[in-house]
This record gives sequence, C-alpha cells and structure tokens, in this order.
Amino acid sequence: MEFKNLKLEEKDNILFVTISRPEAMNALNTRFFQEMDEVVAHYANKENLRAMIITGEGKAFVAGADIAEMVNKNSVEGTEFSLLGQNTFSSLGKLEIPVIAAINGFALGGGLELAMACDFRIASTKAKFGQPEVNLGLTPGYAGTQRLPRLVGLADALFLLLTAEMIDAPTALRIGLVQKVVEPEELMTEVIRIATLIAGKGPEAIKKVKFVTRQGMLTDFDSGSRLEAEQFGSLFGNEGTEGMKAFLEKRKPVW
Repeated sequence: MEFKNLKLEEKDNILFVTISRPEAMNALNTRFFQEMDEVVAHYANKENLRAMIITGEGKAFVAGADIAEMVNKNSVEGTEFSLLGQNTFSSLGKLEIPVIAAINGFALGGGLELAMACDFRIASTKAKFGQPEVNLGLTPGYAGTQRLPRLVGLADALFLLLTAEMIDAPTALRIGLVQKVVEPEELMTEVIRIATLIAGKGPEAIKKVKFVTRQGMLTDFDSGSRLEAEQFGSLFGNEGTEGMKAFLEKRKPVW
C-alpha cells in the first residue's frame, strides 16, 4: 500500500510513525486505519526493532475522527467504523515492542483514544486532551470509555467524557493520562531518549514485561502472577542468564 496518511522512518532500531493529514489536523479516517494495520502487520515480528514512536504532523497529534467521513453513515456503518478503529488500536497494543505516543498538540476524541492505545504518553506543554464526542451527540467509538477509566480512574474519566472539557498537559500529567511533560522543542529529543533507553535493555525481557503487564490487567491477580512466574522462568538459560553473567562479570550484556 502507498501510504497517504502516514510517514515512516526507521532509525537506530526505532520506528517513527508520523500521522500526516495536517490539512485535516490529522483526523482519523478509514485510510488511516488501513495504513496503520499494514504498519502493525509488517513490523510485528521484525527483528532488531526495539520501539515505535507515534506522533502527529503540524499543530495536532490527532484532533479526532474524520467527521466529514462519518456524517452520512447509518447505524450499521457507524458500528463498523467503530469496530475498525477498535481492532486497529487493539492490534497496536498487542505489538511486542513498546509503543510511545509523542503528543505534540491536540489529542482529542479518536486522537486521545489512539494515544491511550499506546503503552505510555509523553506530551508537549502545548498539548491539549479531551473526549468531546458528547458535543456531537456521540459516544467515543475506539474504546475510549474502556481505556480512559483504566488509566485515570472512574471519576476523572467520567468528568472528561461527560463534560467534554479539554484539559492541558499539566492536568493530564496530574491525573496520570500522560507520564511526562516537556517543552515543545524538547519533545522528540526526550521521547527518543526514552525509546533508546528501553532499546538498550534485554529485548526479550522488554517484550515479556509488556505482555505480562497488559495481560495482568485483563485477569485476576493470582492468574497474572502465575503468568509472570512462567515468563520469568522462560528467560533463564538464554537472555536472563547472559544478563546475570554480565552483571557479575562487570561487563555489558550481549543481547
């Protein structure tokens, strides 16, 4: 597929994905979901890839779903459009490598839902966040009602969902929606620093930590702990053994 909405760059074992519809403030349409699905499928098992960074071109990360595409849909088509986005974001979350959202501007509606599908979020001081769907007589469609309370708690989630108010980056940081806020000119430098830091760790350990942690959110404590023990044990005799030997021998591990 020839990409129209995404720009890709692979550098130093990190994949940079830039959403590029600046004329529409990067609004999400069917083409975007098709392209993102292709990116996820292509890079899902690519060797040596250690992290993915998603950001937006221009003034917005993503300002929402494409209302011009949605306005004439009927109920069945609306449900299909919702499921299309949900499936894409679910696949993104299931990638073995960490996925980091670099939020440079507006992250509204579907844009915030995309950011929440990533593993964590670093924001510019100019970023704005919100779920404004009720202003249009709609609900979030890409699992925003499910991810938001899991990230910030029920009360803060309902406040954002029901009032449709936008919040700034410091507020997003306070409620746990983002993990760090930096000046706009420092955003990509800081996100690359974090991705590079992760890329230097044991690659199989990183994948297993992400898998166990995400799975643990979907199951009970004892089942999650059992899964952790199994994944912990699976690293002995290979990457884990190399890491422990390197520690004892005071050298860098060879991953």
